[in-house]
Amino acid sequence: MITDLPSLASAIPDGTLLAIPADYGGPSLAVTLELIRRKRRGLRLVTAPTSGLQADLLIGAGVVTEIETAGISLGEYGAAERFRAAWSAGTIAVKDSTCPALHAGFQAAEKGVPFLPLRGILGSDLLKRRPDWKVISNPLADEPDPIVLVPAIRPEVALFHAPLADRHGNVWIGMRRELATLAHASSRALVTAEELYPGNLLDDPLRAPGTLPHLYVDQVALVPGGSWPLTDPSSLALYAEAARTQSGFANLVREWLHG
Repeated sequence: MITDLPSLASAIPDGTLLAIPADYGGPSLAVTLELIRRKRRGLRLVTAPTSGLQADLLIGAGVVTEIETAGISLGEYGAAERFRAAWSAGTIAVKDSTCPALHAGFQAAEKGVPFLPLRGILGSDLLKRRPDWKVISNPLADEPDPIVLVPAIRPEVALFHAPLADRHGNVWIGMRRELATLAHASSRALVTAEELYPGNLLDDPLRAPGTLPHLYVDQVALVPGGSWPLTDPSSLALYAEAARTQSGFANLVREWLHG
């Protein structure tokens, strides 16, 4: 259950369908850089529901062949240039989605059902790009009432960074309940943690409500600073500038891998 960073990264082989959280949800950049160092290939990303630096790094390094997302952006630092370049060049397949549709897909898998209904994308051009989303007539309505069925999304691995974990493998995620949904929906959950809690998180009445039990966690690695460089504004600004070109991206990532 408790392992180290290299061992945790080795549990994500080539071709994995990998679920990653939004920048605000605790991406594990330490594992991301380790996957680049190991020259992983063919990963299929699905974001919950968006991503930024993590997805851009993996795409720029040639690790990713497919992504399902509601958006990839560096936020106030600008566009995710390696994502944009790969999409423009056709070197990755992109499944357009929305935040509610992605959450619905994960929740369907969490509940063990094949789909969940959703209304908000009716009339959207996205329906033309997503033949796997089916529009049906609401069988409980007495008059025509179209509704969209979003298929369950079942990642092979969910990967994220958490503030706390204990030696039992319980992980404190606080208010980030979407991380629990990711873990429930996925075959395995791999977590890096900032700190090791001295005790059992489930025995702490203040921590227990925000704790993901070890039942849903396969491996935990203690990695202080595991979300760097996402947590460092100066590094983000440096990345946004360097990633405008593939050579600039490669040089900066090389520095980070050896730094």
